[in-house]
Amino acid sequence: MTHIIDEPTGSLRRFGAAPSHGTTTLVCFPHAGGSASFFAPLADALTPGVTVLAAQYPGRQDRLAEPCLDAIGPLSDLMYRATRAVPPQPLVLFGHSMGAIVAFEVARRLELDGGPQPVRLIVSGRGAPGRTRAGQPSWNNDTALLEEMRSLGGTDVGVLDDPDLTELVLPAMRADVKAHEEYRPVPGATVSVPITALLGEEDPTTSVEDVREWDQHTRSGFDLRLFPGGHFYLSPPPHAVVAALTEIVLGQNAR
Repeated sequence: MTHIIDEPTGSLRRFGAAPSHGTTTLVCFPHAGGSASFFAPLADALTPGVTVLAAQYPGRQDRLAEPCLDAIGPLSDLMYRATRAVPPQPLVLFGHSMGAIVAFEVARRLELDGGPQPVRLIVSGRGAPGRTRAGQPSWNNDTALLEEMRSLGGTDVGVLDDPDLTELVLPAMRADVKAHEEYRPVPGATVSVPITALLGEEDPTTSVEDVREWDQHTRSGFDLRLFPGGHFYLSPPPHAVVAALTEIVLGQNAR
């Protein structure tokens, strides 16, 4: 069962049963075109030891009627307000691809306003904030967007082969990719919490060198972990990823 756990923004979803008292909360931010349900298998693997909350950006699934946000700033503002309302307990932020940038910006906002502070930021499948993709913008080219979605494997092929379903997912994809491609970080932007970066070894979108530059955006520790697979190495979550996240989030070796 899916639960909306933050009102009035309605931006976070919890999958499964209510958490036990005192568990660490992992707030997850999906990739461009992604939705909260992307993290449902991960939530199943990590609960009950970890409370997994997933961001539901406007314009998809149960928020389909809402207008999409096509800039990282407003999207991060919305998700910051939702995250700030999470009950006080150990908090870890986790973002995949575009979601890594949203998680970083949410962490910055929480730090600037003295809100609940995450104990760690986990970034996945995305180079450091200042690393941008070269070439022509793709957000206004549906053919290029669909080709990329197919090549990366983050979207069910059945959706991409159905014109009606494709029309439902394209507006969110356009908005997210525009936000991602036009994002520029505040010069010198950093966070005080440690950053752990995760990357698929065969990810065609991101190099190890790009990911290592995250160490310039934290005033604390940094580490990088590599896993077999491409851009969506964590879907469905293999044992190695679940074990690593369990260790990172709970601060102890997974058993």
